[in-house]
Amino acid sequence: MQQYIFKRLLLAVPTLIGVSMLVFFMVRLIPGDIVEQIAGDTPPTPEFRQQIEEELGLDQPAIQQYFTWLGGILTGDFGSSLRTNTPVNELLKNKLPVTIEMSLLALMVSLIIALPVGIISAVRQDSGVDYVARSTAIGFLAVPTFWLGTLIIVYASVWFNVATPLPQDYKEFWEDPFANLQFLLFPFGYFIPVGPAVILGISLSGTVMRLTRAQMLEVLRQDYVRTAWAKGLKERTVVTSHALKNALIPVVTVVGLQLPILVGGSVVVESIYNVPGMGQQLAQSIGTRDYTVVQAIALIIAVVVVLSNLLIDITYAYLDPRIRYG
Repeated sequence: MQQYIFKRLLLAVPTLIGVSMLVFFMVRLIPGDIVEQIAGDTPPTPEFRQQIEEELGLDQPAIQQYFTWLGGILTGDFGSSLRTNTPVNELLKNKLPVTIEMSLLALMVSLIIALPVGIISAVRQDSGVDYVARSTAIGFLAVPTFWLGTLIIVYASVWFNVATPLPQDYKEFWEDPFANLQFLLFPFGYFIPVGPAVILGISLSGTVMRLTRAQMLEVLRQDYVRTAWAKGLKERTVVTSHALKNALIPVVTVVGLQLPILVGGSVVVESIYNVPGMGQQLAQSIGTRDYTVVQAIALIIAVVVVLSNLLIDITYAYLDPRIRYG
């Protein structure tokens, strides 16, 4: 297993280099540039453009800029923001924990909703509970997160006269755990327990719910499960000890791939709910053409994807002892 993990980590290196090149050069294809953003409504003169590009190091050839940036990453330096001159490391230090915490909370919400409902729906196939569960899963898949989040914010303000919290209202978990969880889970109070993490969790639970039900139905029809029923074992024992563990293997794949989707797809939800995380920072940096920040965040998302896939493979070996990596 150790040899397998080491090989996977080595293979991740060319993947991350390829992602870094793709992001670095494609972000510069976006119409407009940082000079125009700094100049504002007034078109920049050639002299002004030359001055700004020299100050920001954008006057060098693109390939030279890339290797300079890549060399900084190898030493742990992501550079500085082109807009504020703030070190990108400092921005990531403040923004990354917020997005990771929100993503993990969303993943927990998704599993809390999807796994029990999916299991019960499979065990009680074609019952009223099954029909309601399947309809709910389709509804969760069909409703866009940005629409649902916007709708909740609008009705919270109209019906309950409650405004969305501001970014400065966010508290670190170790600073004030209750205020932290309230901001991410129920920012409008207990009467509207639908925060950004819950919105993301709901949107992901539909996929996990449907897959859990499908896999449980397939496993419950296997011969070894029929044998367990024939032995007179209790339903709870058959479902949890014999069926669930084997049914979860494909589910683990989907759940593992949802974490990087959450980290990278939190842009809209963080912007709607004023969450001071990495997604909101990415949206702002793209709008202002802050190349160094966009590149750093995209590279971090790629790292999360690679590590998530590795974690999935390791979890496979635990769920099914027959799976061994040499």
